[in-house]
Amino acid sequence: MLSAFIAGLAGAQLDAREAALLRAARPCGVILFARNIENPEQVRRLTGDVRAAIGADDLLVLIDQEGGRVQRLRPPHWRALPPAAAYARLYQRDRQAALRSARLAARLTAADLSALGINTDCAPVLDVPVPGSHDVIGDRAYGSTPDQVAALGRVVAEGFMAGGVLPVIKHIPGHGRATKDSHHDLPVVTASRSDLEANDFAPFRALAGMPAAMTAHVVFTAIDADAPASTSARVTADIIRGAIGFDGLLMSDDLGMRALSGTIVERAQAVLAAGSDLALLCSGDIAETESVAGVVPPLQGPAQARFANACAVFGQQNTFDVAEAEACLGEVLRGLA
Repeated sequence: MLSAFIAGLAGAQLDAREAALLRAARPCGVILFARNIENPEQVRRLTGDVRAAIGADDLLVLIDQEGGRVQRLRPPHWRALPPAAAYARLYQRDRQAALRSARLAARLTAADLSALGINTDCAPVLDVPVPGSHDVIGDRAYGSTPDQVAALGRVVAEGFMAGGVLPVIKHIPGHGRATKDSHHDLPVVTASRSDLEANDFAPFRALAGMPAAMTAHVVFTAIDADAPASTSARVTADIIRGAIGFDGLLMSDDLGMRALSGTIVERAQAVLAAGSDLALLCSGDIAETESVAGVVPPLQGPAQARFANACAVFGQQNTFDVAEAEACLGEVLRGLA
């Protein structure tokens, strides 16, 4: 049985201790970062070794491949991808061209990821920035209105799924209004619930049928003034599962981010107790991974059903016109020059 967490890896190869840990702990996924990536052959070998160690047919192999500044796979081995803001600007001039280009770029990305044994992309970002918010989202956003963010986010998610890659919408229920970067501090949002419903939550509500989502380490005082969304049972039940209506696989953002307090074990327990199906540990520190593996439960019940539904995406493989997709991507990239 798989365990309800996702592990980071230390480097570009599994050493004996790390392989043994994966074999014993059986996390339901691993996440890759730049430290794990050298070239295509090495990445394929690494993902194959991970699968062999864990020994599961269905396993999440995640990466953050949004484009722009959040892109783990980069030239010269992989294609450059524009930030979400490039599609947002195109949307203002030509809505249909922006939707077509964003969808096709996502389909190209899915093909690139699948060739490496990567089946899950932590994208699209559905956060809606507001004036004065921190630029941690910035050009990662598909626009400044909920409707535009939802429209572009939907076609990106659909493009991934058409290539058998699971999209993870983030950061539910919304990080766009935060005035701090949750990697370093705990953001506290004091907007009213009505404002949050109309703006921040709206893209997530529009895409509530997507198969997977990642929570935000952000306090929403109008909902729960005492805990960030990721560790708040009230936010999970009343907003994510309630008002937004999301019923897919729910994972936390990284347990190592400084927005959270307590030990890494306490953080893992807190996000799972709040209602996340999976705890995400990105550090690749083997001692941290061993400690989290010792406390997380098996993946079972409704969480297991949601995991299985998310993994069903992996079987999709719709054909597409590669030349058209590359031409559209080229046009968007040239617009950045």
